[in-house]
Amino acid sequence: MVSFNSLINASYDSYNALIEKNQDGTFSATLIGLSDCKSIGQTENEAIEKLQDMLQARLSNSKLVTLQIQSLKTENPWIKVAGMYKDNPLFDEVLAEIEAERQIISAEQEKD
Repeated sequence: MVSFNSLINASYDSYNALIEKNQDGTFSATLIGLSDCKSIGQTENEAIEKLQDMLQARLSNSKLVTLQIQSLKTENPWIKVAGMYKDNPLFDEVLAEIEAERQIISAEQEKD
């Protein structure tokens, strides 16, 4: 029998598992992120219990950690030229021409 004190002092980690019903009526339980950690049971509970046992055995001599690495995002090349024509006196005229051309194209597409 498990004592109340041992339950209070126990720590638990949570893991996500995918439970699937197989064509033969059995159930598969796969640990998300560790696809090789998979069990099969006649019921969902049996598959989950087997997966829990498998994970506990695996973690008895290993552990899961979260790694943080510096992002390798590169600078957006368009940032350097964004807004470069905002003060150009012809900017509004160019936008008007673009809008007019788009309206012509849209009208032609509606005819087809």
